[in-house]
This record gives sequence, C-alpha cells and structure tokens, in this order.
Amino acid sequence: MNENIKDLTLLLLYLTSWNEKDIPETMKRSWKGYPFETLDELTEQDLIRGSNRSKSVYLTEEGIKEAQKLVEKYLKQ
Repeated sequence: MNENIKDLTLLLLYLTSWNEKDIPETMKRSWKGYPFETLDELTEQDLIRGSNRSKSVYLTEEGIKEAQKLVEKYLKQ
C-alpha cells in the first residue's frame, strides 16, 4: 500500500506541475499538499527537491522520468 501511495503522490505532483521559467533552467514545480511522510520518501529517493519552508517542490530529472512511467502504468491502460 505504501508503495502505491508514493507512486500516486509522485504522479499527482507531476500531473499538477507547471514549468518554472524565471530561474536559470526550466524546471517542473508543484504544490506540496500531500502527506509529509510520503514527500520525505520521495525526497530521500531524489525524485523531488525543495526546502521545508517552501510550499512547493520541484521534480528532479529522475522524478520526471519515473512519473512518466507512472502515467503509462496508471493512465494509458
């Protein structure tokens, strides 16, 4: 169950993300309104990054790749 929650949280972060362009490189940002334990696990796996003070996170390149695999798994059936 925990793995499914983590997968679906990453998928939701990806699906609700936007491209942030006001910084040196474009990145996908998303609001982090999900359980902190799950966000912490995704951070530990380096799929997302962001400070504890920030209300948003950004997806790493690896996080984007993993989220795109989850799109295929859950949404392209």
